[in-house]
Amino acid sequence: MQVTAIKTRLFQAREDLPNFILEHVPQVQEGTVLAIASKLFALWKGKIIPYENKAQKEVFIKQESEFALQTKLAWLTVKDGMVMTNAGIDESNADGQLLFLPADSYALAETLRCDLCRAWHIKKLGIVVTDSLILPLRAGVIAGAVAYAGFKGVRDLRGRPDLFGKKLQVTLVNVADSLATAAALEMGEAADQCPLAVIDHSPVEFVDIVAENEIKYPMKDDLYAPLFQAVGYKTKGEK
Repeated sequence: MQVTAIKTRLFQAREDLPNFILEHVPQVQEGTVLAIASKLFALWKGKIIPYENKAQKEVFIKQESEFALQTKLAWLTVKDGMVMTNAGIDESNADGQLLFLPADSYALAETLRCDLCRAWHIKKLGIVVTDSLILPLRAGVIAGAVAYAGFKGVRDLRGRPDLFGKKLQVTLVNVADSLATAAALEMGEAADQCPLAVIDHSPVEFVDIVAENEIKYPMKDDLYAPLFQAVGYKTKGEK
């Protein structure tokens, strides 16, 4: 697998994202996955509000979250079934603004995929929208997929034999977040100005329709369920 970060000019709020991508990536090969920083999605279609103060931001974080817990570093939140900091609300590299993720990121990813397929005259194209993540008890950030389109985000290995013939019972491979992390490693986290990355020869299965819920894991089976339950988090439908 080859990951190539793309240095770009600054993307402006409400600018046309497909045209911006084509300006910097004139052509890709069949079977490419394009990684896009979530900040571009927020600037493209998300809510943009002038930053006033910390209290204002905290109000929005709680409004945008299914669950919010204040920690030493940031707010630990759950939004759309995904653990993230500050409900994805960003003020870094935002020039005095608060940037909100679009409510329909998966639909936007699919629309973008279709537009780019037509422009590049290809059929197999993946889109993965990346955002920073922090793993429990690990230093530093990685990245996760806020949304994706064009490929299966999870590979199910349950029932397959291991090296010694024992059938795997619970193994699922998180393809979408793995691609997001690989891309983010090249894209950078500071003033790198590389919000795009072209991923070639990735081991993905391309599809026309993504099952959006395939990557969401049930709380009752989750490894960290006891921690969430200890701080009072309940999924929708729980009493």
